[in-house]
Amino acid sequence: MKNVLITGSTKGMGRSIAIAFANEGLNVAICSRNEQELLNFKDELEQVDAGVKVFAMKADGSNKAELLKFAAAAEAELGFIDVVVNNLGTYIQSSILDDTDETLNVQLNTNLLPAYELYRFFGKKMASAKKGRFFNICSVAAFTPVVQAGSYSVTKYALLGLTRVMRLEMQEHGVKVTAVIPGSTLTDSWKGAEVDPNTMVLPEDIASAVINIYRMSTGANVDEIIIKPAPGQL
Repeated sequence: MKNVLITGSTKGMGRSIAIAFANEGLNVAICSRNEQELLNFKDELEQVDAGVKVFAMKADGSNKAELLKFAAAAEAELGFIDVVVNNLGTYIQSSILDDTDETLNVQLNTNLLPAYELYRFFGKKMASAKKGRFFNICSVAAFTPVVQAGSYSVTKYALLGLTRVMRLEMQEHGVKVTAVIPGSTLTDSWKGAEVDPNTMVLPEDIASAVINIYRMSTGANVDEIIIKPAPGQL
């Protein structure tokens, strides 16, 4: 049985992706800072498929030491990690000139560096095994910066750049790398806003895209996929 590790996995897109992979029959490794939320979601995933093993560990994915401890523990518990989904992210609405001293660092530590560290942790193992794949959940802000969220846009530019480098490094080893690039998606980033769900991408849409790419034949890869609301960006 194959194994998938997902960051930012108890809410929004990460949650939907975790459920989709459990339905696909993969063992799932998840983490969260909120232990009770994590345990509740673990129970939910185990109900999806009785044969699926769920490894859950309380960890802050934006903290390098905790992130790598989670990665190592998941590998020890489940075995070779076949799929890594870098979904952890945060959105801070602020123009760069209005940023606090920590605005950029918080978003670098959440939106970019976890993907970088997990690539370094798992990349050589996948390359040696000649198999595996990474999905990095990026943003259309990497193409069209959001002026009202300047530092967020910078980190998403960087994540897309990292993903492209990863793909070039890994392609000769048979390891696939995909940038999933959502537009306006109904997650907690929109909490408190009055929006019509029918004018937005849903987390389940992102999960569906990831699973369908995962199912492709050995010789096929989707380098980048952009998923935007049908009526246009909000």
